[in-house]
Amino acid sequence: MERLLTIIAFLVFCGFLGVLILKLPRLDLGIIIAITVVMAFYDLFIHKRPSR
Repeated sequence: MERLLTIIAFLVFCGFLGVLILKLPRLDLGIIIAITVVMAFYDLFIHKRPSR
């Protein structure tokens, strides 16, 4: 269930940033948004969780 909510949250986040890039198509903004999405993807799906 937690994984499903993480995926939904990531898709909503990407959708929000996608609207921003569609309404304001600039190269520098696109680069910053791409870096932000990659960092969020890494943090949510690749980064190891701390042991309990």
